[in-house]
Amino acid sequence: MATQRISLEALQKIRQHIKRAIVLSESENHPKPWSKTVEEPPKPESLDGLGDLFHFGSIPEETLQIPNEQGQWFISASNPGTVLMKLPGLGLKPDWRLVIYLYRMGNDGTSIMWAVPTALSRTADLQNALSTCGGRDNPPQPEGALTDVMDAIAGDGSPMSFVIASLVRREFSELGRLGKSAQWTHHRLIDGLPPQVPWQWRSEAPQDLSPKVQVFPDGKVAIEFFTCRVIAPIAVFQHVDHYGAETYRAKSLDRSVAIARQAT
Repeated sequence: MATQRISLEALQKIRQHIKRAIVLSESENHPKPWSKTVEEPPKPESLDGLGDLFHFGSIPEETLQIPNEQGQWFISASNPGTVLMKLPGLGLKPDWRLVIYLYRMGNDGTSIMWAVPTALSRTADLQNALSTCGGRDNPPQPEGALTDVMDAIAGDGSPMSFVIASLVRREFSELGRLGKSAQWTHHRLIDGLPPQVPWQWRSEAPQDLSPKVQVFPDGKVAIEFFTCRVIAPIAVFQHVDHYGAETYRAKSLDRSVAIARQAT
């Protein structure tokens, strides 16, 4: 079993590249109110013409939900799969596409990303899922979508490709989350304890907080790294991902291992 340490600087550069490559537009993060301008109907010339008033200027049923902040899911125009084109060792499998649905309610918002077969990724196909979704906790799921987007990711099997996959998955999950829904955004990668505050450990303190990758003889891979959550409650988190042989779908553990001790 080989263990390899990864430099914190390398991890930070990879994360910054991912974040810069998959930024949503301001119009999707904070949609502006939208309205239609309806032309004033002509005055009826007869009683028969009164019936036309109820049809004049009627708005056809919308087939595409536009960006809004009224709690209605809509399709993002972004293409998160492009980030994989410039990441070493990883790529999107042929005939698959990554799509995002967004939900906005005031300054709060969440999202869900799906891997969809290219043949089922036309706008009309993606719209169909909007007709069956509900509120925030009942997001749209397009036909043919994989339950885990990482099943649509291919790679060269190198140790570093799994390290990158661990960051990609978390950035994908966070993309489109705003307000109280944002979690990973508030985490900073670390390789040692921030000295500014005293820490209270929930269990025995680890001796080494540097990022690591372990490759097992059967082809399985384990990744471990640590972050500091910089909003209250400030805490140190341990992240452990276990990958099966020849897959970039991980079984993950994200847990708080130390909290900032309050001054007395």
